[in-house]
Amino acid sequence: DIVDGKLVFNKNEIIKQFISYAVGVMFGRYSLDHDGLHIANQNESIEEANAKFGITNPTFEADDDNVIPILDGEWFIDDISQRFFHFVKVTFGNESYEANLDFIANALSDKNKNSVETIRKYFLKDFYNDHVKRYKKRPIYWLFSSPKGSFQALVYMHRYKGDTVSIILNDYLREFITKLEATKENLEAVSIKSDATGSQKSKALKEIENIKKMIKELKEYEKDILYPLATEKI
Repeated sequence: DIVDGKLVFNKNEIIKQFISYAVGVMFGRYSLDHDGLHIANQNESIEEANAKFGITNPTFEADDDNVIPILDGEWFIDDISQRFFHFVKVTFGNESYEANLDFIANALSDKNKNSVETIRKYFLKDFYNDHVKRYKKRPIYWLFSSPKGSFQALVYMHRYKGDTVSIILNDYLREFITKLEATKENLEAVSIKSDATGSQKSKALKEIENIKKMIKELKEYEKDILYPLATEKI
């Protein structure tokens, strides 16, 4: 920031720029192996872009299917928070990893109590709004979101293809519903266990109700929005 004609370090803005760049690397828009844009042409594959720049062993692998989920929990290995944590390790090393996560989280929130949760919450609640603002309402990453945000996924528009929505539907939304249903079944088993405490049963029942609401929301999103859009193969 410029304050009274002087450059002032704004760690909140700098960290948000760093996160934006990290997401760009995740999608292949940028690469840690060279300056400038990596993939910015429609239908250019990761392999073609790597070959163009002579990269045989990328420092950080771009997401292979161009779909990065944003969820409240570790439901997918390529969840945006998980990929970001890996990005921090790759760029700054394991030795300072925890300290770097703390610095990032503290830059994002004055109320930080748990760095991992703070960073995950930023991706869930604020990242996309910041992205739209940063790119002046012309986002290069597009957000697919169920009505209440129980399911969210990003795609990079320069890598968008006719089957992209089908990938979101089949490999992520439906898979997420399946995982939620399995979790609900496990919680139902806890709720009727004879040796479970009252507190455990109460917590399980509460979670079951939350998951039921999520599944209902996601199935309606599938039926009304995502499945019809996937069949169009735009």
